[in-house]
Amino acid sequence: MYTEHTSVDHAATYLVRAAVTAPSLLNTQPWLFIGRGPELDVYTDPTRRLLLSDPNGREMVISCGAALFNVRVAMRHLGFLPVVRSFPDLWNPAHLARVGWGSYRRPNDDDELMYRAVRQRHTHRGPFQTSALPQLLIDELRDHARAEGAELCTMESRHERARLSDLVRTAERAHRTHPGHVAELARWTRASHGGRPDGVPLDACPHHPDCTALPDRDYLGISRTMPDPPAVWPDRTGLIAVITTQHDSLQDWLRAGQALQRVLLYATAHRVEAAFHTQPLELPRLRAQVRATTASGQFPQLILRLGHGARGRSVVRRPTASVLSAG
Repeated sequence: MYTEHTSVDHAATYLVRAAVTAPSLLNTQPWLFIGRGPELDVYTDPTRRLLLSDPNGREMVISCGAALFNVRVAMRHLGFLPVVRSFPDLWNPAHLARVGWGSYRRPNDDDELMYRAVRQRHTHRGPFQTSALPQLLIDELRDHARAEGAELCTMESRHERARLSDLVRTAERAHRTHPGHVAELARWTRASHGGRPDGVPLDACPHHPDCTALPDRDYLGISRTMPDPPAVWPDRTGLIAVITTQHDSLQDWLRAGQALQRVLLYATAHRVEAAFHTQPLELPRLRAQVRATTASGQFPQLILRLGHGARGRSVVRRPTASVLSAG
């Protein structure tokens, strides 16, 4: 189905160049695109699914949803309304969306803000500054998530933050002591100057994974040789938030990915960075407990921290030609 052809439409190339800047679990970049005349098809790449961390492909679909939102933003930058048909082939769940060019409408200020942020957005790892985010911006981020059919639930009380921190810590401890998870993480961690166009480079992880209230994945393997971080900054954890959806279907995962990217781009445009902590959502028992911590009781799809800090390091992406083919 993904046979490459010699000619790919320039418009499809433009859209995919924006799409591939989306975040993905361990920078696996689990997406494929096919340009079919004036339309672009978005597929998951199941060969890049993480079998232990993401056994049902939920985070893979979320990542592709983020890429889909970038396609939409790129279309809006040119002044066209994207026409998106989700899951156009009921017999092929890997076929997530078909995107066509709609009527002309001048992009608004938010469209342009988010388009400029597409290549500025990078994943943050480590502590933030102690300054709090403005309440107006938090409300705007909630509105952006809601516009995509999801909710951005912020953990405001000390009890909520402590409970979610404990769940992330429990999940990360389970991952670090599970040989399969350790091996899976190692397969997607690479030397800083390696030749791979995917995975997480070691120099993108400048801090001890346990230096904030929510532990990060132990890409460096240092928790087994240095159990305690040299400094812990709970006050530099940032705003803790959970992106949730009313249901837990493929459609909801795709919505969550688009909501995530919309939130990230708007945040980036306002000099706010994001860090991800999805470890407890990868263990069914703990995911149910995360759900119980949200006031709405909806299904948790992403856990993230938001705050001010140095812009995250850019990580390499696969060449457009390797993920885009002509139909």
